[in-house]
Amino acid sequence: MTTDPATLPPFHLAIPVHDIEAARHFYGEVLGFAQGRSDERWTDWNMAGHQVVTHQVDGHRAPVAGTNPVDGHDVPVPHFGLVLDVARFRDLADRLTEQGTDFVIAPYVRFEGTPGEQWTMFFLDPSGNAMEFKAFQDPAQLFAV
Repeated sequence: MTTDPATLPPFHLAIPVHDIEAARHFYGEVLGFAQGRSDERWTDWNMAGHQVVTHQVDGHRAPVAGTNPVDGHDVPVPHFGLVLDVARFRDLADRLTEQGTDFVIAPYVRFEGTPGEQWTMFFLDPSGNAMEFKAFQDPAQLFAV
């Protein structure tokens, strides 16, 4: 199934975190997502119009299941994130760097000069959930082959 990006329905993703206050700081202050509804042990986040919910699960650490080699880097799996425009990607990369983020894969351009060329970066939230944010100069390259 293909969908016009202008009419994409928002997705919903619920993820476990071991410390809801650390998650609130990271998703709200570090990533800059707007907070929606919340309770003592969960928080809704507006991730560019998508709903990501952090749920406290006592003692949980989200270990990376493994890695997959991509463009000379070991990409953590599973992971999730957003496809941004280049300016927003650079702003986020700068903010994460200023906050002292320990990148799994630091921001760089991968697949340079080929279909699908993209900026990308990988990092973990405080509970170990792997995240990737990427950007394309040409958004039409998202599914380029």
